[in-house]
Amino acid sequence: MRRKAFGLWRILIALFVVLVLILFAIPVITTGTRIRPIDVRQQAQLHSMDAALELFNAESASFPPSDANDPTGKAYCGAMKLAEALMGRDLMGFHTQSVFRCDGLDSTGTVDLYPDVMKLDPALRAENLKARRGPFLQVENAKAFKLADVYGKGHTGPFPEDADVLCDTFKKKRPSGEETGMPILYYRANRLNRAHRAGDPNNVYDYRDNLALVSLGVPDDPNKVHPLIDPKRFYLNTQDVRVKSSPQPYRADSFILISAGWDGLYGTADDICNFEWKYREE
Repeated sequence: MRRKAFGLWRILIALFVVLVLILFAIPVITTGTRIRPIDVRQQAQLHSMDAALELFNAESASFPPSDANDPTGKAYCGAMKLAEALMGRDLMGFHTQSVFRCDGLDSTGTVDLYPDVMKLDPALRAENLKARRGPFLQVENAKAFKLADVYGKGHTGPFPEDADVLCDTFKKKRPSGEETGMPILYYRANRLNRAHRAGDPNNVYDYRDNLALVSLGVPDDPNKVHPLIDPKRFYLNTQDVRVKSSPQPYRADSFILISAGWDGLYGTADDICNFEWKYREE
């Protein structure tokens, strides 16, 4: 009996030592940043979005716009335009007549491009769906949520509460009762520009494209501010460090995607992007 007990203790001690070694090894083998399974899933999601946006570009001859407002001047930021382009406003595909209006209407402001298609006459339903492209992501993997699901009703700032965003994989329980990640930020490159510094009117990327969304703060803690609200932080950390002459951004000919990472804050060291995020404070 004593030998069995002694043997069991030896096994438990050995398991404990192995566990401690693994915990200490993780930071070492990941060069200072822990690579968690959920980080890998987030990188996979961004790769899927990369491919989806390339497909959208191939079918539409351009990447979706990402500017802060819609053609009428209403707030409709890059993250929301990303969701519409890849999924449509009803998750049934992007309507080719869309001009990315906040209200989902066509360029004349008279035709609802995203009605409840199941309530349409069969002929009109078929016509509407024929004009769609996509969805470019699988619905179950898109992680599409209404803005109010993330921030709560009455806390969506200048945006409609029912605006769609595609959220990252770092799910948390929100004040709305939903479990969601933070919206993926999307910025399209202006290929005619060459600059990459705060305050320059000729920047390839405009940090204001998602500024109003970043300014909504942290859903779980209204006292927290996202560091990415600072334009200097945006341009510093999206700068391609391989270019030694004038500052240049990563992916200057296409687009960038930014996840807030596991801490839920945009502009910190754990952000996960479709480029090599180099966190620097100055």
